[in-house]
Amino acid sequence: MTTVIGVDVGGTFTDLVLHDAATGEIRVAKQPTTPSAPERGVLAAVDAAVPADLLARCRHFVHGTTVGLNALLERRGATVGLITTAGFRDVLEIRRGDRDDPYDLFWTPPPPLVPRRLRLEVTERVAADGSVVRDLEPEDVRRAAEAFAAEGVDAVAIVLVNSYANPAHEARAAELLRQAGFAGPVSLSHEVSGEYREYERTCTTVVDAFVRHRMGPYLHNLDRELRARGFAGELLVTRSGGGALALAEAAARPFETILSGPVAGAAATARLTASLGPSLGPSLGIGTAVAADVGGTSFDTALIEDGRLPLLYQGEVVGLPLQSPWVDVRSVGAGGGSVAYADAGGLLRVGPRSAGADPGPACYQRGGTEPTVTDAALHLGMIPRGHISGGIELSEDAAARALAPLAGPTGIDGVDAVAVGVVRIAAAHMAQAVRGVTVERGVDPRGAAVVAFGGAGPVFGCLLADELDVDTVVVPPNAGNFSAVGLVQADIVRSAARTMVRPLDDEALPLVEGVAQALFERLAQPEAVREVDLDLRHRGQEHTLTIPVRLGEDDLAAVSARFSEAYHRAFGHTLPDPLEIVTVRATGRVVLDTDRPLVPAPPSGEGGRGTTRLWSFRRGAWTEAPVVRREDLDGVAEGPLLVVEPTATTYVDAGFAAEAHESGCLLITRKDRP
Repeated sequence: MTTVIGVDVGGTFTDLVLHDAATGEIRVAKQPTTPSAPERGVLAAVDAAVPADLLARCRHFVHGTTVGLNALLERRGATVGLITTAGFRDVLEIRRGDRDDPYDLFWTPPPPLVPRRLRLEVTERVAADGSVVRDLEPEDVRRAAEAFAAEGVDAVAIVLVNSYANPAHEARAAELLRQAGFAGPVSLSHEVSGEYREYERTCTTVVDAFVRHRMGPYLHNLDRELRARGFAGELLVTRSGGGALALAEAAARPFETILSGPVAGAAATARLTASLGPSLGPSLGIGTAVAADVGGTSFDTALIEDGRLPLLYQGEVVGLPLQSPWVDVRSVGAGGGSVAYADAGGLLRVGPRSAGADPGPACYQRGGTEPTVTDAALHLGMIPRGHISGGIELSEDAAARALAPLAGPTGIDGVDAVAVGVVRIAAAHMAQAVRGVTVERGVDPRGAAVVAFGGAGPVFGCLLADELDVDTVVVPPNAGNFSAVGLVQADIVRSAARTMVRPLDDEALPLVEGVAQALFERLAQPEAVREVDLDLRHRGQEHTLTIPVRLGEDDLAAVSARFSEAYHRAFGHTLPDPLEIVTVRATGRVVLDTDRPLVPAPPSGEGGRGTTRLWSFRRGAWTEAPVVRREDLDGVAEGPLLVVEPTATTYVDAGFAAEAHESGCLLITRKDRP
């Protein structure tokens, strides 16, 4: 076991968890995020919780960041130039024939990240089988370099047709670009993706070039500041597909980190359910779990079945497809900072706009005046009065003043009713997102357990259970910082893929083994656990299913049977048509810690005893309810009550009961239905 620090940067708070392997000590911290310079919030959390001697003993600092995502959302990245094959200049603009909203007659696609004047063509052509149809014309690349220099281009993406099958022309184009004097970052599509589909591969490569301008300097600045404080270990950055990358790899492949933040919570939930399944028993439904991460800005959810992350191999951010391993986490703008307002018709609305970290909810007393979900929860007693993590003192009067103006335009009678409406609407948004990852996949959420975490997740656990008709809510240790716990538990993961369209027949598996071996050599992880997956489909179909393969063990019949089982599970039937391979995927996993204990929560300290005035949604009335420190919870405690801990509060409504499990989790079970 090694000493590890995990830091997750959210939209409102930056969370830290430290696990000292030598002493077993756990340290947690929660500091306001600094959107203009996220590293300041990270360093503030380190300074608040990690003394210099402990930082010096830390072997790994694992970081989940939204810097790349924010660069895309804000369109603030590098000025990118694109070099592509003649005739393919407008791939980014032509896109696909589908539309994000088929019912919006005025929908327009997002503008391409590279304007047309910076998308330049070169003469060359490679066939789909890798054969060279026409050699690369060096003079075209030199002219492109001159044009980029005149336009002040910061980074260049090189995407040539069929380069996944033969990358020689892309490599030569990069060499010529350097010889012409270009010194900025260069992204090559065969290194970024290695898969076919020109639009998706082009978009992924351009995104990689676009976010490097912000991601690289940010990571190097953070690394420098940590080392100035005495850190001598390795800085790791989490991937959108789970696991983590070393600093140099993350700076070189920033597109893999676009969704690194939300994924950490899903990964922690997967490890939790995998370890607790046998001990909790099938009656609690922990074999199927729904991650419910309620932060200050958003609600993030994922379906976890049998302790496995829902991994996809193409995702989308702000309408831009990315060919990258991708944990299927759905996010909606329903967090503690989501702003409540009355629309033009007088209806009460919540989100997706957020008060964020600056100024934050009105009750934070940091200049915010708009009513938020946190203000409503505080007014209803769902959050204890007084201080919360990050040194923020809550003001009930400020929350009530912000909520009161909503009563008039909505016709709602009084501040209490407004607050109840805000919380119920936020819970309904969260439940709808959960249905998106369960019902849409044919999974009944009533058979699942809700794993509630994030700063406000345990506040909404019982409300989500009622919305979804779920019987069990699990609140993990360190619930408020649980995404950071997922970082502490991360492995170092690298992956690569190559398209290889051919029939799945007796000759296929030896060829797959050869391609996989080449991919593993490229990953250069001799000590890694190797995993191989195949994208398979029936001949004549367009889309694929990804199937794990044990090379050297599986024969053709075993692979075919595994695909048929997955196909039947996804679509409810099987087909007799022959199969074909589309893509070979190789993943190397270096396990940092073979012993994966749950990270126990530190004690709450003083406070957190007595009673409080609390609104019960089940009873529709105010009630006097006990406030219990989490470590003091003994036996079964029936709601309504509040359970407090350093970085989160658990709201237990009437009709539910809470008890401490030996694992350190808090189990909330339904006793009756409303």
